[in-house]
Amino acid sequence: MKFIDETKIRVIAGNGGPGCVSFYRAKFVRRGPPDGGNGGQGGDVVAEADGQLTTLLDLRYRKECKASPGKRGADAGCNGRRGDDYVIKVPVGTLIRDVATGELLADFKIPGERAVVAAGGRGGKGNAHFASSTNRSPRYAQPGEPGAERELEIELRLLAVISVISAVRPKIADYPFTTLVPNLGVVSYGEGKSFVAADIPGLIEGAHQGHGLGDKFLRHVMRTRLLVHLLDASQLDEQDPLATWKAVNREMELFDPELIDKPQIVVANKVDLPEGREKAKVLSKKLPKAFRPVHVISAATTEGVQALVYLIGRKLDEVRQQSETDRDTAGAQEANT
Repeated sequence: MKFIDETKIRVIAGNGGPGCVSFYRAKFVRRGPPDGGNGGQGGDVVAEADGQLTTLLDLRYRKECKASPGKRGADAGCNGRRGDDYVIKVPVGTLIRDVATGELLADFKIPGERAVVAAGGRGGKGNAHFASSTNRSPRYAQPGEPGAERELEIELRLLAVISVISAVRPKIADYPFTTLVPNLGVVSYGEGKSFVAADIPGLIEGAHQGHGLGDKFLRHVMRTRLLVHLLDASQLDEQDPLATWKAVNREMELFDPELIDKPQIVVANKVDLPEGREKAKVLSKKLPKAFRPVHVISAATTEGVQALVYLIGRKLDEVRQQSETDRDTAGAQEANT
């Protein structure tokens, strides 16, 4: 299965139902008044943010989404039923644009958000609507209006933290926090200050032995000054929330013991989800004191992201200062000998 972060689909809202031409009929009533009802409105095509989805794979091969038309009006003044909406489920962080106009139709930031991306057509008026003192027996009704039809460009953004702290838009695989290739991005954090962030593919057990993508990219970690360990808080093991954190650190240590000595910031992502926020609290209590506090963020809503950027910047300044101090001390000792 591939990670899908953009696709195009055609959406067609339902047509409005036609109005009805009808006249009241009853025993002893020779010429009854018009009683044709209105047609029902066509169904809308609605996009909805689903916190459980992570890719646009479900839409990849769905080229057309069509809502139901409104029902025809009936006699006795009965209006037609409204057409059923067609709901498109997309992940949080999805942007939807009209291909023809470039108009941004939706930018989903929280689960449950909804937006009408194609409105259903209005139902036609029945002949009862047109009755008047000068036109007592109208023999016509309106047809329903056509529903909106458009081509949509659907794009999933904010898939990785580097994509919200820099201009990089990485391609990501369909397993948690795993990019397909290392991505570099320049991040600004204050007036005239910046640092380079490297988004390294996630590690699986046995990565130091070449399993998965691991050992190819552990070498990239060797060149970093600071590690930011990003955890999907919503997927943490309730019995052992440190399991993933321990496993990744173990792989780094087995690859090169010096890696484990690098400064590290632990970050819990997806706190926009209720289970993610609760598990992040448990993680914070269980984590060894040397790695506290856990910094909580949501890449989808950008909660805590800016604070994380400044935290990384401050930590890097401290690391640089310490490196300069150590270098000066080493130089002085060498000169004395």
